[in-house]
Amino acid sequence: MKLMSSRSATGAGPAQAPSGVPVPPLRRLAEGVRRYPRRSPVTFGFVCLLLAGHAWVVHGSSADLLQYLSTNVINLADHPVVALPGSALFFDGDLTHVSSLAFGATAITLGLGVVVCLAGLERRLGAPRAFGVFFGGHVLASLLTAAVILLALDRGWYPEDVRTATDFGISYGAQTVLALTTAALPFRWRLPWAAFVLGWPLGGLDGPGPLPDFTTVGHLLAALIGFALITVPRLRRR
Repeated sequence: MKLMSSRSATGAGPAQAPSGVPVPPLRRLAEGVRRYPRRSPVTFGFVCLLLAGHAWVVHGSSADLLQYLSTNVINLADHPVVALPGSALFFDGDLTHVSSLAFGATAITLGLGVVVCLAGLERRLGAPRAFGVFFGGHVLASLLTAAVILLALDRGWYPEDVRTATDFGISYGAQTVLALTTAALPFRWRLPWAAFVLGWPLGGLDGPGPLPDFTTVGHLLAALIGFALITVPRLRRR
């Protein structure tokens, strides 16, 4: 995956059929979908796992498990080795109500962040590095957010029930991947993309005090982690 216009093998222009006629966009899209499992097999498997987990969450009795896997400060103090990776195996979103903010967030995190950009990282960098970025961003952003929560609780900026809040999902890892993808874009698109990555979490901005809500803080921290990773030479491959 490259977030640029597809080029022919010679680099001379858009992909073309053998007759020299440009391939229609829908045909190129269909071909990309057909080749997706082969080109990004680990991401494809991860997406299938997320969709299966979401179906179970919607139709099953999963509240106790999700509460146990949430990366709130109580769980991180009690069982961090389980909560940190386990919380990234589900996504907290909406796939049906297309006019809702939740659907828009799901389209960005699951659709753009995982299906598109994580698959692109897998093709450019290999699955170990790509998923190292995803899970590393998820873990580090979760820990930093917990530190912010503890500070805010000490200052009285957050209510006490935030200690046991249900907080799980792929969005911190996806946000890290979205930020790192900036390096793969043409130069003219980098600033608008970075503004988008930093700006979309602010759409539902809500905070009880001088800080925004802790999930907004977590998304912003995850984005900063992704931007910082651009400086790592092995992660800048175009």
